[in-house]
Amino acid sequence: MTVVKDTLRAVVRVGYDGKVTKIFRGPRAEERFANEVRVLKFLQARECPFVPRLIESDSEQLRIVTSNCGRRLEHLDEERRKELFDELERFGVRHDDPEMRNVTYRQSDGRFCVIDFEFATLLPDAAGAEPAPVL
Repeated sequence: MTVVKDTLRAVVRVGYDGKVTKIFRGPRAEERFANEVRVLKFLQARECPFVPRLIESDSEQLRIVTSNCGRRLEHLDEERRKELFDELERFGVRHDDPEMRNVTYRQSDGRFCVIDFEFATLLPDAAGAEPAPVL
């Protein structure tokens, strides 16, 4: 496994099988874990094609396993970054941390993807969505 992120809030590893494992830690880890699971399930139900798929979650270990959405970017122009996060909102989710560090590039289909949904919000006007709690 390769560690791609190791901070006070989370450790993220990519396995040899390509799956991404994220373990939440630090302040409000339980809330951030629950929110990310909720948002990923919501986006999966809406068939959003540019976010990771939740494969498994473990609330005892505060661990999720997702599909891999490609590699992080070195550069992305501001206009394209804004378009990507605006597109996410059309699926009913505001990311709430729309920075380049949360964008990847999936070479298999040439698609920019969005990752890291622990602070994201389900928009209240999304069909059947309830607003997510503020973290």
